[in-house]
Amino acid sequence: MNKVGQTGVVLRFFLLWSCLAYITISGVIGCASKGGGTEIKSDLVTDSDEPEGRKRARIRLELAVGYYSNGQTTIALDELKQSINADPTLFDAYNLRGLIYTRLNNVPLAEDSFRRALVINPKAGGVQHNYALLLCQQSRFSEAMQFFAAAIANPSYGERAKTWMARGGCELSNGKQAEAESSFLRSYELDAGNPITGYNLALLLYQRQEYVRSQFYVRRINNSELANAESLWLGIKVERKMKNTDAVAQLGTQLKRRFPQSRESSAFERGAFDE
Repeated sequence: MNKVGQTGVVLRFFLLWSCLAYITISGVIGCASKGGGTEIKSDLVTDSDEPEGRKRARIRLELAVGYYSNGQTTIALDELKQSINADPTLFDAYNLRGLIYTRLNNVPLAEDSFRRALVINPKAGGVQHNYALLLCQQSRFSEAMQFFAAAIANPSYGERAKTWMARGGCELSNGKQAEAESSFLRSYELDAGNPITGYNLALLLYQRQEYVRSQFYVRRINNSELANAESLWLGIKVERKMKNTDAVAQLGTQLKRRFPQSRESSAFERGAFDE
């Protein structure tokens, strides 16, 4: 893969960081006795047995998640502080704290938050996923791979497709194209409908001049409601390499109609297929 092409995928990966982050509220009470050390298993929370502090913490955490999702980061952080003050044993609260400080570009506090969450719940796959993303953004690739692997290996973790996808993006940012392709393929096996995975596979294969395989992945995206300017433009370039003039014209018409102000539409008008 050339340097420009690789950078394009990496930038796309990091711009989609918020989509790759994993936010969850566990909804369970986890505790351990302080006497003999016998572990008390977690149980589902009901209104009758949820401690008052935990209830306040959970409500504040839910509010914080909503504010964070709406981009109201400062308000989310304020709600989260109140959640942690009410009950400092919620690992989900520290997970969200890590995401907030990542968004605020405060790496030390973000890392501290994820580590605190993993002290409370060492097998929290969502936290391992998010921490791995943070490490990857800091080019700490070896450490990131360890946390990606830990999340993927957890049988109770239900977001392995997303983690394989994130791992593939991280490997691309480290110049590991073959490893990235393998990770994207694993993600695709688990969730063939994810357009980010499909697009990155199509782009990798296009840059390697494997046009038939690239066509398979990009056509699947462009034949769905998930098509966007980037996928249509990649589809045009793939079909052009395969000398499918009718397909090029059809995709070009769709690109100009749906995304007339896009950079890709402008490039199509200029015939700048190799930019």
